[in-house]
Amino acid sequence: MSAQRLQQLKGHILPEDKVTPMAGPVSPLSTHVLNVALGIPGSNMSLSLYHQDASSDIWSLVTTGITNADGRCPGLITRELFTSGVYKLRFETQQYWESVGETSFYPYVEIVFTIQDPGQKYHIPLLMSRFSYSTYRGS
Repeated sequence: MSAQRLQQLKGHILPEDKVTPMAGPVSPLSTHVLNVALGIPGSNMSLSLYHQDASSDIWSLVTTGITNADGRCPGLITRELFTSGVYKLRFETQQYWESVGETSFYPYVEIVFTIQDPGQKYHIPLLMSRFSYSTYRGS
C-alpha cells in the first residue's frame, strides 16, 4: 500500500487536528467533502465561507479555499474571527463534477448554519453525488 494511501486512511481515522499534513492552527470550523457516488474524497473543490450581518441580513465573505486531496479544507477560520451568528458554506459543485468528467444537477451547494457557542468545534461535511447531497453537524 502506498504511503499516500496510508496517509489518506489515517486522515479518515484520526481526528483532523492529529493528521500530519494538516498541522498548524486548528480551525474551530471544518468541512469534509465526500463524493459518495464514486467513493472518493471531493478534492480540488472551491468553497467560500460567509457570515451574515444580523442587523442587515447581508452576507460578508470571510474566506475562500479549495479542498485538498482528502476532501478537506483546513484553516477555514481562526478562533479570533469565529463569532456567534449565521454562516454559509458555498461549495462549487458544478466545477468539481466537470473536473471529473461528469455533469451535476446542482451547480453549487450552500449550507447555512447557526453558531451559538463559538467555543465549540463544528464540523460541516458535504456528502454528494451528481443528483443529491446531504450534510450534518459533526464534531
